[in-house]
Amino acid sequence: MPLRPALAAALGSAALLCAAVAPATAAPTDAPAESVTVDATGRLADDGTVTLSGTYTCTGATGPVFISSSLSQDTPNYRHGIGGTQAVCDGAEHHWKNTGTVTSEKLKPGAAHVEATILELRNTGGLPLPSFHATGEQDITLAKA
Repeated sequence: MPLRPALAAALGSAALLCAAVAPATAAPTDAPAESVTVDATGRLADDGTVTLSGTYTCTGATGPVFISSSLSQDTPNYRHGIGGTQAVCDGAEHHWKNTGTVTSEKLKPGAAHVEATILELRNTGGLPLPSFHATGEQDITLAKA
């Protein structure tokens, strides 16, 4: 093999080897994590109105963002949507509170399970598509309001 092509092949192989062995750059450690929490106690009014709350942190949204919540009590596979709150995704921790009335099932004070989700509607080619930022679940106590 002539010297010039052999040298080029060796240098190319060395460059590929160095690129494969080079350490990957780590993500910045000061980047805020996205999360949503649910408070341990929810409120249940006599008319069936449920109020749930918690905290959230999100970043990088380009479309409208909402905190949705759902609640289940006696039937874990049957969830009630409880309101929705518009969110601000600025990396800071914020408080959310959703209120909704459940009419299809009689809720009662006591144990329940809540799931909260940070959902963004991103405009993709003129069509808003859901993009999930974070979800959180919590067993809670529904207390009389």
